[in-house]
Amino acid sequence: MAQVLEFKLPDLGEGLTEAEIVRWLVEVGDVVAVDQPVVEVETAKAMVDVPCPYGGVVTARFGAEGTELPVGAPLLTVAVGEGTEEASPAEAEPERATAPAEGSGNVLVGYGTSEAPARRRRVRPAETAPAAPAALVAPAANGRDRTPAAADGPVPVISPLVRRLARQNGLDLREMTGSGPEGLILRADVEYALRAAAHARPEQAAGEPRTRTPAPTADTPGVTRVPLKGIRGTVADKLSRSRTEIPDATCWVDADATGLMRARAVMNAAGGPKISVIALLARICAAALARFPELNSSVDTGAREIVRYEAVHLGFAAQTDRGLVVPVVRDAHTRDAESLSAEFARLTEAARTGALTPADLTGGTFTLNNYGVFGVDGSTPIINHPEAAMLGVGRIVPKPWVHEGELAVRQVVQLSLTFDHRVCDGGTAGGFLRYVADCVEQPAVLLRTL
Repeated sequence: MAQVLEFKLPDLGEGLTEAEIVRWLVEVGDVVAVDQPVVEVETAKAMVDVPCPYGGVVTARFGAEGTELPVGAPLLTVAVGEGTEEASPAEAEPERATAPAEGSGNVLVGYGTSEAPARRRRVRPAETAPAAPAALVAPAANGRDRTPAAADGPVPVISPLVRRLARQNGLDLREMTGSGPEGLILRADVEYALRAAAHARPEQAAGEPRTRTPAPTADTPGVTRVPLKGIRGTVADKLSRSRTEIPDATCWVDADATGLMRARAVMNAAGGPKISVIALLARICAAALARFPELNSSVDTGAREIVRYEAVHLGFAAQTDRGLVVPVVRDAHTRDAESLSAEFARLTEAARTGALTPADLTGGTFTLNNYGVFGVDGSTPIINHPEAAMLGVGRIVPKPWVHEGELAVRQVVQLSLTFDHRVCDGGTAGGFLRYVADCVEQPAVLLRTL
């Protein structure tokens, strides 16, 4: 007889606690093989295909496309063993099991495991409990009433984001009943409770002075609310944290990039793979960081220490249809211009198609932001937390310039450096930026460090 096994959303790594279902790749009744991708999910880092570690017949799916699930929530159930072809979902459901069976152990593409993952303990709500306030109880998915969770004991919450949302809004999770499996409290439950509590507040008493105008709600005509989630939400959190924690400062300089553009033209005329401008700028950054290692660092606020890195893992800002991402070129200091060009091209294409992995988006020590591709000359970059600096590059355009004592039309670019003032002072930042500008104006300067 077939055994029904439950496959849960696996640990996605990199501190990720939830994912949104983008597209189901299988239907109920489909036969799946071990390690066959069954669903495409979007995390705050990237889009990934989730493979199922069991082979058999899909008997149930949990969550519609667009639904956000926490790590550990059920994704689907699979009937495995004899009779799987004849077993229907209704027949197989009573024998549903959650214990892991023999499988590949590959719970996620790029995140293979050598052994079965440890089982996550599920907290069951108590059988009896005092009734919760009506405004704080979310409706069940099937429309039926549910018994509220107990006020004492552990709270059935997996996602730390749900806990934070409740804490920030003064909600007691012990007074709530979740709509997830076995009473698991989801973000949607907390958001529903907040909306219900807002509608339950008594109207302002007559004659009471109004201290402020209420903010527009989602029901107000002409108002649209866009959830800060996925990549957009991650970017918002990271930029806010950067502005909150890092005392940054910015310096900038105009540079004559005519020499750099000529050197690139000569390199590309010699044959072989084409060298990109950003690859040359990356090579210059790596050389500058070797001279000014203070900027290739981060600050450990808990230990009150500056952490300096020998390797240069160079991030670069890439705009995609899904939002801004910062892929990382590993060991940029060891690569030549040709290798850098190839890696930039690979990561840019992966960003465009949504194929970047969490490993491609983490571990940077310095970021290069070429906002000149948007047709702008200058900007004040926000540091990519927890790094200590970011170099911004504007567009390279013909401008009047004094060259060798005469006015001439030259290719001019504005370079901006935003740096963490805790890791260095203006002298170090200015020295770094001036060295970068000198290399842009006279690429031969690089030969001194090669």
